[in-house]
Amino acid sequence: MASTPRTPRRGLPRVPGGEPWPPAVSGASEAGDEISVEDAAPGQGARGDGEPWPSATARADSENGGRSGRIGEIDPDPVTVSGSADAAASQSAAGLADSASSGREPLVDPDAVGSPPASAVRRGLPRVPGGEPWPHATARADSESGVRFGRSGEIDPNPVAVSESAAASPAPRPPLTVPRTVWPGVAASAPRPAKAEPQRIGPYTPLQWLGSTVVLGVFALALAGIAVLLARFVLALEPGRDFLAAFPGEYPLPEGAPVGLPVWLNWSHFLNSFFLLFIIRTGWQVRREKRPSAFWSPRKNKKRRISLTLWFHQAVDILWIANGVVFVVLLFATGQWMRIVPTSWEVFPNALSAALQYVSLDWPTENGWVNYNSLQQLSYFAITFVAAPLAILSGVRLSGVWPKDAARLNRLYPVEWARKVHFPTMLFFVAFIVVHVGLVLATGALRNLNHMYAARGAVDPDAFTSDPTGLLIFAASLLVMAAGWVAARPRVLAPIARLFGDVKMR
Repeated sequence: MASTPRTPRRGLPRVPGGEPWPPAVSGASEAGDEISVEDAAPGQGARGDGEPWPSATARADSENGGRSGRIGEIDPDPVTVSGSADAAASQSAAGLADSASSGREPLVDPDAVGSPPASAVRRGLPRVPGGEPWPHATARADSESGVRFGRSGEIDPNPVAVSESAAASPAPRPPLTVPRTVWPGVAASAPRPAKAEPQRIGPYTPLQWLGSTVVLGVFALALAGIAVLLARFVLALEPGRDFLAAFPGEYPLPEGAPVGLPVWLNWSHFLNSFFLLFIIRTGWQVRREKRPSAFWSPRKNKKRRISLTLWFHQAVDILWIANGVVFVVLLFATGQWMRIVPTSWEVFPNALSAALQYVSLDWPTENGWVNYNSLQQLSYFAITFVAAPLAILSGVRLSGVWPKDAARLNRLYPVEWARKVHFPTMLFFVAFIVVHVGLVLATGALRNLNHMYAARGAVDPDAFTSDPTGLLIFAASLLVMAAGWVAARPRVLAPIARLFGDVKMR
């Protein structure tokens, strides 16, 4: 008897209550040896033909990498594990010997014994009901030649040929020997360099801003021309002439009204202009600023932190308010309030008359040293006693001075209202400054500048019309404003802000 081979590992039974599968055997022959029924272990089952189950060939085949079916027969399509041809031949011979001893037909093709096994292809379920396992047996031989089969087992008419080496890449094209005369056209496939993104000022490019300004300027000039023609047409009519005669544009001031402009009013006017310049600038910067370059926080409350620009805005606000308080106090103390506060209902028709004269380009002939026309009086009253208080009240509501814990007060004056009032008020100041400066320069610049900056004037409206003193002082004030504009930078403002709190630079 041959030596007992290694016992295959047993698993779960194939039937309920049966033995673990495959059944235990007492021994197995070497590959190619025969085994009789008497050699089987007691309790090992036998098939109807008297052969022990599973057969010796199945056990020997399991040693050589073969695969047994459900009844111990050799799988007609084994998966070869051993890489040598001798092992495959021994396995086939063992199958033939076992079949001969049992009187059955061999399960292994006798012609295949001794021949080297081909690369076996594992066969699966049939592609059609009742058909053969797929792929066909011929596919195992054709798989080595690279032939590809379709879903029904037929040869694919478009096989994919796998070459051992990739085709050699073409040689580089030699350079031209003549000057190049053809260049890529509009539809050339060569990638074009990307155009640089134009620089933008806000949402538009400089060219777009220029075009918009030109279009709006032409439109504004057209409207101005229409307004001038319409005003002249109205004043040329008899009702228009009668209206100008009844309301020349100003009404007499009350008795005891002062004449002329004192020096303190000139200084207050300059400081008001200086502070408004930086209030408008910093207010616009606060709205546009995304990443502040420096922050300021008070020493008593380190958690509260604002940008250095906002701190400068609020600091200038305090100076502007202080100057305004002094101006209003002196205004009522000296009687100058009668020049800018309306004292008669005639102010409204006279203001309309002055507006028609301005629009028709026939300037009013009032003397600002003695009395303002009614349109000036209403505008000065609005800027002093309406716009300035609105700017202060809305600014205080938006600042850190406002108590955050006062629920009832916050409900009566919501912060949204303050935001809706504060910015339009700033726009009103800008519009007033533009119109005011334009009319000062257009209606007798030297005389008006002497009144406003040099405190020089007379009852005679033709006096001081050639004196340059006021113009020189005005030019000096512009230089001071320009110097302050340049100096208002974080490096200059930070040391000043540190006197009142802590400053952190980025």
